[in-house]
Amino acid sequence: MIRLEGVNKTYDDGFVAIKNLDLEFGEGGINVLIGPSGCGKTTTMKLINRLIYPSKGKVYIRDKDISEIDPVELRRSIGYVIQNIGLFPHMTIASNVAVVPRLLKWDKERIDRRVDELLHLVNLDPDTYRNRYPSELSGGQQQRIGVIRALAAEPSVILMDEPFSALDPISREQLQDELIRLQQELKKTIIFVTHDMDEAIKIADNIVLMKDGEIVQQGSPEQILRRPANDFVKSFVGKKRLQNETDSPDVPTVDEVMADQPVTAFPTRGLAEAIKIMERRRVDSLVVVDKNNELLGHASIFQVLDRFREENITLADVMKPFEHVVPTGTSLSVALNLMNEHNLPYVPVVRNGTKFAGLITKGSIVRHIADVYTPDDDGEGAAG
Repeated sequence: MIRLEGVNKTYDDGFVAIKNLDLEFGEGGINVLIGPSGCGKTTTMKLINRLIYPSKGKVYIRDKDISEIDPVELRRSIGYVIQNIGLFPHMTIASNVAVVPRLLKWDKERIDRRVDELLHLVNLDPDTYRNRYPSELSGGQQQRIGVIRALAAEPSVILMDEPFSALDPISREQLQDELIRLQQELKKTIIFVTHDMDEAIKIADNIVLMKDGEIVQQGSPEQILRRPANDFVKSFVGKKRLQNETDSPDVPTVDEVMADQPVTAFPTRGLAEAIKIMERRRVDSLVVVDKNNELLGHASIFQVLDRFREENITLADVMKPFEHVVPTGTSLSVALNLMNEHNLPYVPVVRNGTKFAGLITKGSIVRHIADVYTPDDDGEGAAG
């Protein structure tokens, strides 16, 4: 699909960014370029859409030398997603997504249909988001728009330059999952640049590890974890990851650690009832859910007492939405980092986007540790 033959890139100041690179990317996979700063990964990616030109060698897409293709035509046929998203702030979401189709002179009906289709693809309701502006979206939502804008003109090749690195850990994990899901549906040829080995292992079909403008090792995540080519690869991948692959320890997710029957209440509960529930269950706050177990928010004893003297007040009037949640399947380390960073007493776990599944609390973490490390009758760890 994409082939680089004998490619060199030397800049005017004499810096050699790429050295005699021979590299091939098969069709329909996620190919991750990774390595330390200055290793040539971003340069390699930019050679593919002629943002920069090789000093020597050729780049082919579907066996066609890209130096013979008009660069504007080439770039319009390749999707491109960057770290800072690059949405036009004065344009609506629909207009941002439609930029390349308009340049390709698609008719309005086809463009509108494509915009709605893509918004649905990343679980953003077109009626809600089509006419909003980038400033009205969260960072994760903006990056979703960046991804679907790259997909808008139905390119077969998509280049992604550290697209999720500026996001918080939860948004980043969610977008990694979203990319994997989209790829299963769309089967694009993706070149993805990252400096994060965890990200590479999670999303890649093929990893290309680079150093000093050369390929050190190429292969599937499994191959690189099991058979690192040299000490540099071992060091870059990390001893812990290599041990994990060899020893296959149980890495806990939030599903294993969460309290799955925390104290909940409906938003229609009166404040006197809420206080009684907290008193009976010995808690100082309630998770508020509706009859379908959709997560609505939380209410603390202080919020309840603050408005207790008012008549006809319910939990719906005093509750606050959760600012941070984690989806099921999230690594416990991500939830812990979130709790530490924002000084949170607990974090709710959601299933299918909004369904309440449980709570990660300090108590639930301690219980999990106790279960894993409590000695058995022989005085040895029960977990082995």
